[in-house]
Amino acid sequence: MDTAEKKVTILLVDDEERNLFALRVLLEDLGQNLLLAHSGEEALRCALEQDLALILLDVRMPGIDGFETARLLRGHKRSRHTPIIFLTAAADELRFVFRGYEVGAVDYLVKPLVPEVLLSKVSVFVELHKVNAELSREIAERRLAEQHLRESEERLRAVASHFISVREEERTHIAREIHDELGQVLTALKMDIVWLARHLSDRALLEKADSMCQLVDDTVRTVRKIATGLRPEVLDDMGLVAAIGWQTTEFQKRTGVRCMTSLPPEIVVFDGDLSTTVFRIFQELLTNVARHAHATRVDVELRQTTDRLVLEVADNGVGILGGDANTKASLGLLGMQERARRLGGTVDILSSQGSGTRVAVSIPMVGPAVEVRS
Repeated sequence: MDTAEKKVTILLVDDEERNLFALRVLLEDLGQNLLLAHSGEEALRCALEQDLALILLDVRMPGIDGFETARLLRGHKRSRHTPIIFLTAAADELRFVFRGYEVGAVDYLVKPLVPEVLLSKVSVFVELHKVNAELSREIAERRLAEQHLRESEERLRAVASHFISVREEERTHIAREIHDELGQVLTALKMDIVWLARHLSDRALLEKADSMCQLVDDTVRTVRKIATGLRPEVLDDMGLVAAIGWQTTEFQKRTGVRCMTSLPPEIVVFDGDLSTTVFRIFQELLTNVARHAHATRVDVELRQTTDRLVLEVADNGVGILGGDANTKASLGLLGMQERARRLGGTVDILSSQGSGTRVAVSIPMVGPAVEVRS
């Protein structure tokens, strides 16, 4: 049933039966649930048992009067915000109006009641209750949807983190297989060709053997290049600092972009997962510079704070143009952010058109960096 069509409950409180009967007759055309109470105590019990849209409360009642009843109603969570209209029997009781508002009344009606006024005011509060109920339902649904969205995002990030870890493990495994297995085969093949060349006297066959040796050498260089692209040996053998220095030098040779670096001593060794994450982000940053920045200079700084490792890469290129954040280039930025986020880090980008781009990567360190002494 739609919330707007659902009946609400109105509590009528008066110690005189004839007054309750009159109220019920006047309000029954509204088509709502009318709940009757003959005392303040009974009104409190009703308010504790169900939600009320409105309370019509007589001021003068034996035992707990209307003012005390209203004060007690305001003390309960369920009826704390339920509107209360006081019913007063004589005009001289209007001097108590201020007291009634103090205990939570929203309005006063003087007996004998004017049916049109009573119906009008009650109708307003009934509709207000329905609107509030609808808003509460929508808020609850929105909160539930937001919770589901957060849970979905957490699951997606967990999957992304697992994917990154698995991909890095696969790269390492493939790089080692290519370097070790294929490299050994090519080395053995070259040794066999050299052995054959030593036992050949025909000039044409010797030239062919030399050509084959050259082809093997080219293949070995290609294999090393592929293995290095998958997982640089320098990262595993010498650590992050040396790997960033090596990658910067290779980038400068390949692109001609002048690179300036500020790095810690190479004896400083960081956690393996942290090193891999920062290095992969650094590679992506250099790739973006080469593809999009049109820069002539790149400044690279790697520094260690008290508990974080910070990498800053700045270029003097064209900056991020308006709308570029929605292009395929932004996927690389998203990938960097996900890599950093899985370790609790951040990637901050500062860029303006024509003024270059500065990217700061900050990732907390699980443990202190280790100094390796030779």
